[in-house]
Amino acid sequence: MQYQFVNKSQYKVAQITDCHLFATAEGLYHGANSAAYLQAIIDTLCREQPDAVLLTGDLTQDHSSESYRLLAQLLSPLSCPVFCLPGNHDDEAELVALCQQRPMRPERNLILGDWQLLLLNTKSATPAGGFSSNEQRWLAQQCRQSHAAAIWLFCHHHPLPINSFIDKHGQQQQAELWQAIAKDERIRGIAHGHVHHAYERQHLDRIVVGCPASSVQFLLADDWQTRNEGPQWCDWTFTADGKVSWQFRRLTTA
Repeated sequence: MQYQFVNKSQYKVAQITDCHLFATAEGLYHGANSAAYLQAIIDTLCREQPDAVLLTGDLTQDHSSESYRLLAQLLSPLSCPVFCLPGNHDDEAELVALCQQRPMRPERNLILGDWQLLLLNTKSATPAGGFSSNEQRWLAQQCRQSHAAAIWLFCHHHPLPINSFIDKHGQQQQAELWQAIAKDERIRGIAHGHVHHAYERQHLDRIVVGCPASSVQFLLADDWQTRNEGPQWCDWTFTADGKVSWQFRRLTTA
């Protein structure tokens, strides 16, 4: 399934990741009220009116149906479509049900003028990421059928080590993923969540962008360390002439 946006000169897309909600709005994730932080971001986006919102995994922490109902409630004021990917903490059946409710959408193939955004499912049977044979076939098929001038990938797990404790839960089929990316020169880059850390780098002439978490950030350390720096996300701009830019955002209060 494809979702095609109305043609325009540029598109604004907000990426939100690693919300880690609980069954109630009072739940604390490493000392942060994750629901209040997500609410603050949604309030900001309601004022700014992006063309779409992408949720790139670990949307809830306790996997409960109540946590997904809370997520739906928090997202409901948005007027733009919202697309989502599962993270290692997510229940895929709950996400499928969530995507039947407005403003959620089930598509993973988004057409924005000459841009195509492809949303990869990297959830596996463990906390680490996978690039299954089914997902490999899906990506290859989308690229074969694409008429886009430029393609950008989004996923949950990080595709390369970042020299942190979280690397043991990173993408475990990196070679297969990068081979697939290398086959199509239109793929300009890949963005992800999972690491709770904002960064950008280049690999094999492609761009890799890590989105900060809406909850707490992880320190680049050998052991698990977190820092509460307020709600964060990443804004993306895709233009009709094939350009892409991004900006890491942070709110000082929530």
